Amino acid sequence: MSEISLYWFKQDLRLTDNRALYEAVKSDKTIAIYIHDEKYPIGSASKLWLSESLKKLDKSLNNKLNIYKGSPIDIIEKLTKENNITNVYWNRCYDKYSIKRDSEIKKLLQNNDINVKTFNGSLLLEPWQCLKDDDTHYKVFTFFYKKLIQIKPYVSNLPKASITNLIKLENSSPLENLDLTKPQHSWQRIINFWEVGEKAAQLKLEEFIEDKIKDYKEARDYPSFDSTSKLSPHLHFGEISPNQIFNAIYQNNVSSNHEHFIRELAWRDFSYYLMYYYPDFDTKNINEKFDNFEWNNNPKLLKSWQEGQTGIPIVDAGMRELWQTGYIHNRVRMIVASFLVKNCLIHWKYGEQWFFDCLFDADIANNCASWQWVAGCGMDAAPYFRIFNPALQAQKFDSKGDYIRKYIPEISKLSNKYLAEPWTAKPEILEKANIQLGETYPYPIVDLKTSREKALEKYKQISKG
Repeated sequence: MSEISLYWFKQDLRLTDNRALYEAVKSDKTIAIYIHDEKYPIGSASKLWLSESLKKLDKSLNNKLNIYKGSPIDIIEKLTKENNITNVYWNRCYDKYSIKRDSEIKKLLQNNDINVKTFNGSLLLEPWQCLKDDDTHYKVFTFFYKKLIQIKPYVSNLPKASITNLIKLENSSPLENLDLTKPQHSWQRIINFWEVGEKAAQLKLEEFIEDKIKDYKEARDYPSFDSTSKLSPHLHFGEISPNQIFNAIYQNNVSSNHEHFIRELAWRDFSYYLMYYYPDFDTKNINEKFDNFEWNNNPKLLKSWQEGQTGIPIVDAGMRELWQTGYIHNRVRMIVASFLVKNCLIHWKYGEQWFFDCLFDADIANNCASWQWVAGCGMDAAPYFRIFNPALQAQKFDSKGDYIRKYIPEISKLSNKYLAEPWTAKPEILEKANIQLGETYPYPIVDLKTSREKALEKYKQISKG
């Protein structure tokens, strides 16, 4: 009797450097499946990326991807029984929902005498592999990073998995049945600005190493420069592995720019690390002192922020970039997050939820870790008194105003002197630039100086606790 294995695609939508898939296809026959688990959180923008990525994956599998919608435990149990499956393979996930779900599936399968084999397909090192000498977890990124670089073994990229023995089942659903592309906003138009899938991810990495990484350390902070890798959506959906990126960087003469990019890749690992050891950090402050913080949570301020109508140009440019592209430059992410949390005094969770719904690279670990870092309530977070001045940030990192003018054309005629702070310009200067504050462009929704002082006072109160 031939051996039939089941491979479960999750956030690993690739054929190359995929250990679980590589092992699964060694069987006589393999059934490759993707299950749309409706209980697993996914944002609106991410749904569209997922839909496009699954199309590319199915094509690379010669249309042998079996697609389902519903409860993974029920679907996998049914498939294993109907097809006499002997082995089930998948790559591990690290959020609390996936850990619980996958543990239950593993237990069920093992009770049915089915072998379950799981692997790391998403991280440089798994959380339990990078510990202090006393076997406790790290709480500071710098020490975590030093240990990771010290102990990470070189793992060569696995070749593309063979797909000659894949089986297409009759009960597989059409991709359209997953309802991933219901009309909302103009996501379909936006996705056309991106190349999705494993091949696109590999090309993007090659282009980054060839053209951009040499200037990465300095240029990455300037939002008008096309200097970042934009690999984050591909990493989130597993169209490329961090191991592939790590190896490609180190094979190209490590310099300070290369090391800086590796450090950013390690920050991603650290976010997953925190999620594993603080499984409720998607809803709860890691630093419990912040549970007593008095937020404002003004819905009008939140709406203005979401729509890019705060009257603070660099903030509005960032929020419009997010809405128009499904992406936001990392420096600007910090600026808009700091403004929402510290100047508007709106709980970080509201910002995290908006990002999660609008970003193509929306990732529970990265998103929550970043928002908690900015708010000051996370592990190894920015100190409470670090409050970005968005006007100064714009003057420093968008001094020529290219980024602001791209996303806020209504103030594009204003000179660089006033572009970051239109409200400081005299009426005749605004009139010459065809700007009428409060009409063509809003007044600031908060005073930057006053709101900063108010935030500092509130933060001081909880720091005494």
